Order: sequence, then C-alpha cells, then structure tokens
Amino acid sequence: MKLAASLLLLPSAVTAFVGSSSRATPVTSLAAEPEPADLNALAKGLNPILGFYDPLNLADADFWQKGDAATVGFLRQAEIKHGRVAMAAFVGYCTQSNFVFPWANTLEGAPFPGTDLSPEQQWDALPGNAKWQIIFVIGLLELWDEAKGGDPERSHYMKGGRPGDYPSFQLFRDEVHPVLDLYDPFGFNKKQSQEKKDRRLLMEINNGRLAMLGIFGFLCADTIPGSVPALNDIAIPYSGDVMAPFAANGSFFTEVAAVADVASAVSDVTTV
Repeated sequence: MKLAASLLLLPSAVTAFVGSSSRATPVTSLAAEPEPADLNALAKGLNPILGFYDPLNLADADFWQKGDAATVGFLRQAEIKHGRVAMAAFVGYCTQSNFVFPWANTLEGAPFPGTDLSPEQQWDALPGNAKWQIIFVIGLLELWDEAKGGDPERSHYMKGGRPGDYPSFQLFRDEVHPVLDLYDPFGFNKKQSQEKKDRRLLMEINNGRLAMLGIFGFLCADTIPGSVPALNDIAIPYSGDVMAPFAANGSFFTEVAAVADVASAVSDVTTV
C-alpha cells in the first residue's frame, strides 16, 4: 500500500521540481572552479519557476576560509550525496514495507524482521552488530571518495573536481579484489552524448530533492500522526526516535564505548 500511494503522489510532486530542458545549464560547465553566481544558472535549469533559493546565504559563507569555489563545490557535493542517499532510502522504505529477504539475517539463523513491522521498527529489530556493519561499509565508501579512489591525478570536489563524480574501484580491483563500480558498472552509458549526460545530471538532482521530501514524509507520517494527511491510512505509528539509530540497542555513545573497549582489548593482546 505504501508503494502504491508513493507512486500516486509522485506525478504531482515532480511537476514542482522539473524545469524546462531547453533552459537547463550544462552541469559540466560548473565543474571547474564554480562560483556562487554559477548556482543561479544551475538553479534556473533545475527549476525556472523557483530559481535560486539560499535563505541562509550558505553560498557566500566561505567554508573553512577556502574561498567561494571550494564552498560551492562542497555544497553541490553535499546536495548530490544527500539526494542519492534519500533516493536509496525512499526505495528501501517502499521495499521493506512489502518484502524482506528470505534468507537468515544472523549466523544463528534468525530471520529478517517481517513486514508486520514498519521500516523504522525493522531497523530497531536488527542486532547492534548488523547496524555497525552497515555504518562501517558506509564509512569505507566515504573514505574511498575522499581519497579520490587512489588516483593522484583526480581533483577533489572542493578543488575543481566534479561534485557527485564518485571514483572508480579500478585500483581496488587491481590490488585487492574484483568489485563493480557504483555507477554504470557495465559501461552502458559510455556512449551517451554530453547533452544527454547534462540533462540526466539535472534530473538526478531534482529526483534527489523529491526523494528527500518523500522519505521525510514517510518518517513524519509514522512518528507524528496526521502530519501527512495523504499517508494517514497507511502510516504505522512509531514511538521511537528516528534520529537515534542505536536507541533500541543502547545509546550511540554506549555503542562507541563498547567498540573502543574491544579495540583496546585487541591492542593489549597484540602488544603482549
């Protein structure tokens, strides 16, 4: 039901974000040393009606005194990344509401939490170790991105690199183990025209913005009854704290302390 409702809501919501492709500014033109003024052009391509909207004046904040280009690069990278996470979260929420993996969740053979629970409740029902494994993998992906995939010729997104351009795992494949790239692992999009690539990049940002509204709509509907009238009939009340991912297994700091204790014990053993 949540998947069906989401699909029904998408067409009306998309019209608020999709701009005219004829007015779209090529994203690649903003890759090298972008300035705050470039964000105005990008905003017109994304949504010619709303245009540039920056009520907190973040584009002029000069983060870490690195200059305008670095600040804009950081902001664009942050939005693209958050949009991608939101898209994955939205699809995951719809999937978890209707389907769970049929195989065992733990080495002891315990199954995955069922669809009788909301996605928030399913997360709470996961063992703490399973949550830490997910956080650990996400951390490794972040490090690989910040390390530019081990390519010394690649520019960081705050130093003229393309925001949202995740590095290839080629070095990892060569030195460690075969693994597919996150984007276009089979090379289907290599022959796309630049115009099509630019248009699809704008579409990705718009879809990411819509997904951020969508996933928070689900969370609000479950945690604040009546806050999203369109989802009243399918929302599953949740009394937990969606901003405290380790609350069901102990506080975040308790988990960190436990991990630190284990690391210290391992260190002591290896020292002896």
